[in-house]
Amino acid sequence: MKKLVLTGAAGRLGSYLREPLTALCDTLVSTDIVDDIGTLYAGETYVKADLAQMDQIAPVLEGADMVVHFGAIVDEKPFEELLGPNFVGSYNIWEAGYKAGVKRIVYASSIHAVGMHLKSDFIGIDAEHRPDTFYGLAKCFTEDLGRMYWDKRGLESVHLRILSCAQVNNTRALGSWLSYPDLIQLVTRAIDTPSVGFSIIYGVSNNDRAPVDNAKASFLGYRPIDNAEVYAAEVLAQAEPVDTTDPGQMCHGGPFAKVDLGQSGLAQMNVVNDKKQT
Repeated sequence: MKKLVLTGAAGRLGSYLREPLTALCDTLVSTDIVDDIGTLYAGETYVKADLAQMDQIAPVLEGADMVVHFGAIVDEKPFEELLGPNFVGSYNIWEAGYKAGVKRIVYASSIHAVGMHLKSDFIGIDAEHRPDTFYGLAKCFTEDLGRMYWDKRGLESVHLRILSCAQVNNTRALGSWLSYPDLIQLVTRAIDTPSVGFSIIYGVSNNDRAPVDNAKASFLGYRPIDNAEVYAAEVLAQAEPVDTTDPGQMCHGGPFAKVDLGQSGLAQMNVVNDKKQT
């Protein structure tokens, strides 16, 4: 590819994607709303742009072959706060991408699009939407947006329903963990698979306790390597007894399935900010 665009480049996951993405294109254009993202990699440029402003984001996509769209508010917030970056921002990416002739958009969707399903149901990629929050609703909206733009306009997209890409320090993560190397493989397969149409795949490592089924997405060639079971003994030794009446423990969305709408889900979690530094 000549040009690849990465949104959300200043985020934790974006920080791990920047370097490997430069190997897939002549020019990686990273974008976010911060002033600076640190030292740039060879072949990388940075453009500050607000996803919610079409006049800012559209020029960034001009001439791009593909977009890796990881930009968003990554927590539950009141709907009004999510509307711009998470809803309007997605529309702007798809509409600007279509007008610019982009071939494919790779989107960081989330398990929270189906977060109210029980983990014991072992859902596949065709599970119906059951968002656990306004944040999850934005993921449902963008998945449906991607399907519509494929059906009506032929713009391909791969929607990565990431479960939890963070250090394994709780029992939920024994099933939901996506390691950073597996994240990179997942995004790479979403980019280099010759034809994807509209696709959904769960972003999860090769965990013994994985609660989702990627069988119908096997054509994407994603074969995760890491397994959270190596952390199981330590995590389970410190775990509290399971409360089977608690949706935060029984549903895919974890704490997001329990909090009130508009209230932070991340505040209930112990996410370590191990962002890659440049």
